[in-house]
Amino acid sequence: MAEMHTDNSSSGADFDLTQFYQIFFEEAGENLDQMEQMLLDLDLANTDDEELNGIFRCAHSIKGGAATFGFADVAELTHQMESLLDKLRRHELKLIPPMVDALLESADSSRSLLARHQAGGEGEAVNTSALVKRISALASGAVPVAAPAPAPVTVAAPVAPAAPKVPGSRSLVIHIGPLDKPEQADAVKELFRDIPGLGTVTTLASENADTRVFGVETTSTDDDLLDLFVFHVSKDVVRIHDLDAEAAPAAVAEVAAPEPVAGVAAPAVSVEEEYGFFAGSPGHPGEHPVPTPAVVAAKAEKAAGQTPLEATTIRVDIKKVDQLINLVGELVITQAMLAQNSQGLEPAMHQQLFAGLADLDRNTRDLQESVMSIRMIPMSIVFSRFPRMLRDLANRLGKKVDFVTQGESTELDKGLVEKITDPLTHLVRNSCDHGIEMPEDRIAAGKPENGTITLSAAHQGGSIVIEVRDDGKGMSREKILRKARERGLDVSDAMTDAEVWQLIFAPGFSTADVVTDVSGRGVGMDVVKRNIASLNGTVDIESVEGLGMKVSVRLPLTLAIMDGMSVSVGNEVYILPLSSVVESFQVNDESVSTVAQGSQLVKVRDEYMPVIALEKIFQVPIADAEKANNIMVVVESEGSRVALLVNELLGQHQVVVKNLESNYRKVSNVSGATIMGDGKVALILDIGALVRRSRH
Repeated sequence: MAEMHTDNSSSGADFDLTQFYQIFFEEAGENLDQMEQMLLDLDLANTDDEELNGIFRCAHSIKGGAATFGFADVAELTHQMESLLDKLRRHELKLIPPMVDALLESADSSRSLLARHQAGGEGEAVNTSALVKRISALASGAVPVAAPAPAPVTVAAPVAPAAPKVPGSRSLVIHIGPLDKPEQADAVKELFRDIPGLGTVTTLASENADTRVFGVETTSTDDDLLDLFVFHVSKDVVRIHDLDAEAAPAAVAEVAAPEPVAGVAAPAVSVEEEYGFFAGSPGHPGEHPVPTPAVVAAKAEKAAGQTPLEATTIRVDIKKVDQLINLVGELVITQAMLAQNSQGLEPAMHQQLFAGLADLDRNTRDLQESVMSIRMIPMSIVFSRFPRMLRDLANRLGKKVDFVTQGESTELDKGLVEKITDPLTHLVRNSCDHGIEMPEDRIAAGKPENGTITLSAAHQGGSIVIEVRDDGKGMSREKILRKARERGLDVSDAMTDAEVWQLIFAPGFSTADVVTDVSGRGVGMDVVKRNIASLNGTVDIESVEGLGMKVSVRLPLTLAIMDGMSVSVGNEVYILPLSSVVESFQVNDESVSTVAQGSQLVKVRDEYMPVIALEKIFQVPIADAEKANNIMVVVESEGSRVALLVNELLGQHQVVVKNLESNYRKVSNVSGATIMGDGKVALILDIGALVRRSRH
């Protein structure tokens, strides 16, 4: 009977653990990202205790979760990191650059190990033995490795004998102190409030003002409690007195023993013993469940003053968000149809209907704005990956680089963010490798020793402009032309600077004199342009030799729903993105001038701009000569304006953008299509393509 109970519990436990795998991987990734950012921000000369505590908490959370799910390699590596960080935050060691390097490398290795576990163990295993030894050596400092060998034995000892003696909850008296700020210990009470099943706590009188005393009823082990308390206070100021145990003082003394030194504990204590895989598991009759390390870590993070992700966010599959956006899009179309069908009705006779339609219009707009905002994420998500990359790259190249970001809060659609990351990575690496000079060269040129790379993002009309700027040596016009001629490209000295700069986007073009593992293989800039062009974006370059260069990437904010202006040309209806529309006006033939090759210009307030007749672009037949085009709509894109010649302005409304390429094929000068209120399909014009057409 007992055997059957154990089997059922075991299979149930396996099922439950599998359920939580994905959550663990996501949380571990977030903790690694946070840890890496905090490590990069550390001031070695003046380390902040709270920053070190934050990094320690990240490592501790990953260790607890990895141990719970049986990922021993991750648990061992993060345990070594935790040991080093614990000594640093206790000021037993001084932080030095090799420690930061080792911790950053450990974060990378942890990612690789976790990725392999997430893939079900596929791929080549990462060997971290050398890294573990390096961290262990850094943690040991000048202390001989063998000196603290007895410590691991005494730490784990109290847990095993205590369990059989306690059939129910345990009565404890816990002393926390002495503390410089005794109120720190009060946060421990919140743990019992926030973690279901942890137990109850009451405050007892204390003889010393710098010490807090609590009475606790709990089923948790001493080690589990200490793992929780460490987020608020050091273990060495916690004394746990078990009222149910016969030898309470001895137990307290053993629990308060220092943690094992890195490098000694690993061989002496197995992973199962170290983290208590089976302590209090439901499969062991007579024992009582305790919070698993993963739960303990998550709850402790909340109690540590940090808002846990679960409290303010919820993870949703992106497919569900896309489905929601599509449904809202269909709702917008239905609302437009109802509005169109109601136009022939007498408002006085159908007041309630019109009031309901007005509410539907307002609520539909609010709903679509809320849904669209779900997919919008700040550019800081993209920017955050570059400090680490630049640090490593600059070290390899022997350069000194400062990284500056601007406009991190600028939001962009998630789909675009994912696609723009790789091109931006190429551009930032290019600035560091080709742009920023060596420190001695910068000093010789009268520049600061440290180069600066600036990454900025900003909204401009219906587009987002992302710039990568550096104060390096800029590009040499002569060198690019020489390389272009060597490659057999058709170039001339009469080319403008802008045209010369565009040559670097030619496939295989490179100005690097030496091929390295960083650059010089001619792969990168052509990929950048191709990827951005696939997003209907553009890349522009400005450069001044000796002063630096700027690469500007302009992308349309292509969203599933947008505000548009509908215009008619003959019997066809076209949609102009409202964000691109500047103004509209009636025009007479006298104000339009015809120039070379039949091109037309119109004068608008002392400014001449190209005229584009949509009927010619799309070959629309105009049946009624009296309905000749006499309305112009001025649109703007990429800093240039053109006037579109149309028959009639139909109005402004929300339109649902449908991808024409996936449903039909790519059509020039058209970015998508939509379904109008009367059920007809209208094309959404690509203003950027029309502006570029006018330039040629």
